[in-house]
This record gives sequence, structure tokens and C-alpha cells, in this order.
Amino acid sequence: MQHDHGLTVTYQPHSARIHVLVVSGDLDHHTSSRLQAALDDVTLAPGDALVVDLSALTFCDSTGVSILVTAHQRAREAGARAALAGLAPDIAHVFKIMGLNRLLSFHDTTADAIAALG
Repeated sequence: MQHDHGLTVTYQPHSARIHVLVVSGDLDHHTSSRLQAALDDVTLAPGDALVVDLSALTFCDSTGVSILVTAHQRAREAGARAALAGLAPDIAHVFKIMGLNRLLSFHDTTADAIAALG
């Protein structure tokens, strides 16, 4: 199955300590470098929070999953916290099957994630 919807990543700072990345489109091996570059541009310090809003994500392959797990690990190593928001039910189901719900923090909305991390 080929997906060619592209990927857009938009940085929307919520505050000086809460960073929000909004991801839309298909996150796969062709587009993952866009998300990786955006994550690399976010400097996390102890006490910071990173929210990745995936409410407009239409597809995510194993490359995308790997980048999201790495972002979580990077946040933890920096003394920051990370959360995913707005996962579509089918994508959330795949993440749960993979056991990622035990590693990553999932929230229904970006506002819920910010409230939980803030």
C-alpha cells in the first residue's frame, strides 16, 4: 500500500516550557525526516514538556513509531516529559498492540496532554 499524502509538522509553542508539534499527513519512511528535523529543533530542558499532536495523522509506519519512541526517550534523558495527543482510534490500537501504551503517554487532545504535563 502506497501513501503519498505528505507530512506537515508545525511548531506551536504553548509556553516557554511546553512545546507542541502538530503533525499532519502520513508519517512513514519517506516523510519521517520532516518530523525528525522538527524534533531536533526543539531544545528540551529539565521540567519542559513536549506534546506531539497527532490528531491529523493519517498513517504511521514503523519508522514513524521509532521516531516517536526516540523523542520520548530524548525528552526523558533531558529531564523533560513527552506525550502524544489526538491519535486516531485505529492508530492508537496499533500502538497499544505494540505495547507502546506502557511506554508513551497518550491523551485525547492537545489540551488534555498540556493539562497532564503542565
